[in-house]
Amino acid sequence: MAKSSSNNVTGKARGKSPTRSDQSAGEQTREEMGLLLGSGGETHQTAEGDTEVLTTQQGVPVSDDQNSLKQGARGPTLLEDFHFREKIFHFDHERIPERVVHARGYAAHGFFELTESLSDVTSADVFQRVGEKTPAFVRFSTVAGSKGSPDLARDVRGFAVKIYTKEGNWDLVGNNIPVFFIQDAMKFPDLIHAAKPAPDRAFPQAQTAHDNFWDFISLTPESMHMVMWAMSDRTLPRSFRTMEGFGVHTFRMLDAEGNSTFVKFHWKPKAGLQSVVWNEAVKINGADPDFHRRDLWDAIESGDFPEWELGVQLFDEAFAESFDFDVLDATKIIPEELVPVRIVGRLVLDRVVDNFFAETEQVAFCTQHVPPGIDFTNDPLLQGRNFSYLDTQLKRLGGPNFTHIPINAPKCSVSHFQQDGHMAINYRAGRANYEPNSWGPGIGGPREDPVRGFRSYEAEPDGPKLRIRPESFADHYSQARQFLISQTPIEQKHIGDALVFELSKVERLDIRTRMVSHLVNVDAGLAATVADGLGMEVPEAAQAARPTMTELPPSAALSIVANGPDSFEGRKVGILVTDGSDSKMLAGLTKAIEKEGALYELVAPKIGGVTLSDGTKMPAKQKIDGGPSILYDAVAVIPSQEGAALLAIDAPSKDFVTDAFAHCKFIGIGPDAAPLFEKAGLSDDLDDGCLPVGSAKDATAFIEACRKLRFWDRELNVDLDAQADA
Repeated sequence: MAKSSSNNVTGKARGKSPTRSDQSAGEQTREEMGLLLGSGGETHQTAEGDTEVLTTQQGVPVSDDQNSLKQGARGPTLLEDFHFREKIFHFDHERIPERVVHARGYAAHGFFELTESLSDVTSADVFQRVGEKTPAFVRFSTVAGSKGSPDLARDVRGFAVKIYTKEGNWDLVGNNIPVFFIQDAMKFPDLIHAAKPAPDRAFPQAQTAHDNFWDFISLTPESMHMVMWAMSDRTLPRSFRTMEGFGVHTFRMLDAEGNSTFVKFHWKPKAGLQSVVWNEAVKINGADPDFHRRDLWDAIESGDFPEWELGVQLFDEAFAESFDFDVLDATKIIPEELVPVRIVGRLVLDRVVDNFFAETEQVAFCTQHVPPGIDFTNDPLLQGRNFSYLDTQLKRLGGPNFTHIPINAPKCSVSHFQQDGHMAINYRAGRANYEPNSWGPGIGGPREDPVRGFRSYEAEPDGPKLRIRPESFADHYSQARQFLISQTPIEQKHIGDALVFELSKVERLDIRTRMVSHLVNVDAGLAATVADGLGMEVPEAAQAARPTMTELPPSAALSIVANGPDSFEGRKVGILVTDGSDSKMLAGLTKAIEKEGALYELVAPKIGGVTLSDGTKMPAKQKIDGGPSILYDAVAVIPSQEGAALLAIDAPSKDFVTDAFAHCKFIGIGPDAAPLFEKAGLSDDLDDGCLPVGSAKDATAFIEACRKLRFWDRELNVDLDAQADA
């Protein structure tokens, strides 16, 4: 791709006048906002004296708190924007020492292997030689919760990858969702403040089901696309191993001549996509708040190494100009049907950390860490992240020498004249600590290399300095609708259920009404479902800067159910056994599970285990009240007759089968298990997702059925809202 005269993607919006953000914070009284006192004890008010004026910490009145200062409508964010710098600087330093966001994390070592060269579009060394393996470190995380919050919160997941290339560290700091709530980094502190526990009461923890979050979201229409993702099953992943990762932003790849190709990065899990349901997530958090951590640790330690494929969407200026949306807008995706994902590598995690604090806690990811051959675009959210991340690490890790910490240190040679500072460990010997100098080779130290060194794409920003959103960022509903219609019916139901649940926790009717008014612009049916679930009338549609494009087609790549695995490999079956359980039946079942590449755990009345029908003693992995069915992808119940009678009077045993049934899991049923299902109230409700496992043939058929992961047809019969809709 040839160079262009602008670092902006021209897009369809060229020639259109930029507009102010269509966000509005609404009218608020001083009582609603509270009194913000300056250093002199005075409140800043307008001439009318009825509303406080927002100021910087220096008391300077702020004219625009919605947009960072840019060179042109779609140009780069400017360093002189002191308001943005102060705001993001203060936000970065709000927590010591845990991260403000992504505090709850877990990580592992591995490698990236190139499977297809990208030498045609980039000079980046890591993309040159097929088959070459490069060390990598990956940290998964939740966003909103603190370090002590549970793993299965409904939340976006961080998917941060550090690749130790021969030309420096490359940090692809992404999420398991390809879009974001906001378009401009100026609003990131506000978003996180709204999502975090309220400052007066310090709750709720790791939840967005509260007034502050939905107040902000309902006043921020650009969030509607992300809302669809956040309320979908994407935010309840079954495992780190079964979720996608995305670089979110549009980046550039540069070849040796400086020619640019736009790129979006995708991580595709080899295990397929899989999530849990909300009721299940709530119970998992109670039974095992470390569910995701334990799953990743166990998988790696057992040799079942998690793996993802790296895919790229590559496109040029011509596509960017013809695309319906702005590729610099982080609230938008490029559907894979328009730009297919080209698989070029694989990421494998094969080693757990040696020390959690030294590695997982101290690892520092920064979006601006890119090697030569990869460059940035003028995405205003990316531009803000590039500033914010370095500042955050300086505060969190104590100073500028965080690269001396082994987990952050590049694995290639490092040469520079930076010195001293807190916790300086590495240093260069000799007299010269400046450049240029005349001390000559060796003594004089390193010199820049115009050929091998990092170069930015050569472009000229255009336009005046403005605090604006470009007109091309103004469509907030079309892709939200596209995501919704790309889901299977059961996934659409889950989105509606999630919105009803979240908004039912919102106390103010005006916030609920305002939020549903946005949903009208997304899909009238969804708005009606949510309004009905909340017991309210459907409001008029919110005012839209641009009308919703209803002609956008569904994209199959956006559905979890449509992109599930083709086997049950790597999943886990909980087998409920008692004394006297049939040994041949258990052997046939475990053989079928192992043949599939799946795992199993024996659950029994006592942790000491059981004595099978042939006298064999089998230890249990879980005691029944410590190993509920929520911990498993499928369950089998194979008690003896006497054992079934005992289980039938045990509440945890009845919960084991009723939860599995309610969560639409496949259930294997032994010939003597009927009393338990009868006492649990399920004997008349058993369906095609409940299969016999009395013989080896039955066991094989059961595991083959489990490849579908869930028997979703059942949900329509066990959910009150679904029955009401019917």
